[in-house]
Amino acid sequence: MKTTMIAALAAATLAAATLAAGAASAQDATYAITPELEAAARREGKLVYYTSIDVKVAEDLAKAFERRFPGIKVHVERNGAERQFSKIGQEYASRIFNVDTVNSSDAAHFVYWKREGWLAPALPEEVKRLYPAGSFDPEGFHAPMRASMSVIAYNTTLVQAADAPRGFRDLLDPKWRGKLVKAHPGYSGTILTATFQIGRDVGWDFLEKLAGQQVMQVQSSTEPPRKVVAGERPVMVDGNEYNVFLEQARGAPIAIVYPAEGTPLIIGPSGVMKNARNPNAARLFHAWSFSLEAQQLAVDAGGLRSLHPGVKEPAGRKPMSEIKLMKDDPVAVDKEVEQIKARYLRHFRT
Repeated sequence: MKTTMIAALAAATLAAATLAAGAASAQDATYAITPELEAAARREGKLVYYTSIDVKVAEDLAKAFERRFPGIKVHVERNGAERQFSKIGQEYASRIFNVDTVNSSDAAHFVYWKREGWLAPALPEEVKRLYPAGSFDPEGFHAPMRASMSVIAYNTTLVQAADAPRGFRDLLDPKWRGKLVKAHPGYSGTILTATFQIGRDVGWDFLEKLAGQQVMQVQSSTEPPRKVVAGERPVMVDGNEYNVFLEQARGAPIAIVYPAEGTPLIIGPSGVMKNARNPNAARLFHAWSFSLEAQQLAVDAGGLRSLHPGVKEPAGRKPMSEIKLMKDDPVAVDKEVEQIKARYLRHFRT
């Protein structure tokens, strides 16, 4: 049920992102993990993985891969999605092809990279066989390695459940003035996507009014949960659901609110770079990252959501099917990214 819902929200967008004629078909791009691929990857011995996932989650995935495929080292380079996007752009402009495989919380990046011809067609067989139709690029250039949400959350020692906000508009109450923290769309792909969805569904007038609430600004979407747990601000406007899960697992006093207006849905695709220096190791890691082993690890240890039908949600976690979700639209974000950032910055000064 949860995978069907996410796929339905993403399917139209991914289909609309099918670009130029002459590109490879999904059938042409499909491949499996074989002994030959493993042997070729071991000869390369390493790969460089750019990601915007929380660094601990990324390193846990890298270590699990290294245990599964001894002799291949994963170098993790973690950045906020927007900084990661800029870095790759600068590197490619200078013909520096450092990144082998990439994951981003801003699905619009894959629309751009595909258009620029920077991605290799690489569709893991497991994705084509098991993941919901419409959830991955129809030509095989990228697929949803993770899903997450940008949520409201509050410190349970500082805010009683009865007093907690129920949705975004509640955050405009004068009682929250000087008590809110939010991340920045110029740094975080999650927050860029969430800002677009909130502006579209709740209204930019809401964001304009929110700017008058003396909101603490941080960079990454991983930071607001930490600020809430530390008591620096009792309520977060946005931030990763999975970081809240990680804090809760440590016993931290933080609770999630899924906004009444709808919760921004963040699809985090992965892809293999066309100019990867370690293409076989990149393809091996890319395929493995969609396996049940990797996806269950991402859900259990990383607090992420998955489209793999075999993944089981941890006990106590609210199922995706019970959450009102906003629609992800990376094509629109790709077209409007500079306007989104500029409009935001007119109201939120850093």
